[in-house]
Amino acid sequence: MADTASLTITIAAPLDRCWQIATDFDRYPEWATDVKSAVVRSRDAEGRATQVEFRTSALGRSTHYTLAYDYSAAPHRLAWHMVEGDIMRAVDGAYMFAPDSSGGVVLTYNLSIDLIVPLPGFVKRRAEVRILNTVKELKVRAES
Repeated sequence: MADTASLTITIAAPLDRCWQIATDFDRYPEWATDVKSAVVRSRDAEGRATQVEFRTSALGRSTHYTLAYDYSAAPHRLAWHMVEGDIMRAVDGAYMFAPDSSGGVVLTYNLSIDLIVPLPGFVKRRAEVRILNTVKELKVRAES
């Protein structure tokens, strides 16, 4: 059974800056604490990353997974799904960007993860906090 997480935050930065940070996967290790490496495996005709292999810290160990990205609603939505991973059956998610009246962005992040091995609730909650911290780190980077 998949576990889900969601977070909505306001970012005091323009949509184009937020979008640029969210889609610059090569730089994720610079600002996303748990991302140890991000390697673009394929790009579309516009040069956008369509598959990215990540190595991240997760639950006290390193995990690898590759995500495929969907730009069909760009720049207001960036969606993804997992094409392969070592401790997950499935990962689906999206960043949804909505401009606000002050020139910033309301970012809604949704994630669904189905792990291969079931985990106790307290471990899942701790992992959820770390995952959602990445969204807060995106906010800090966009506002700096």
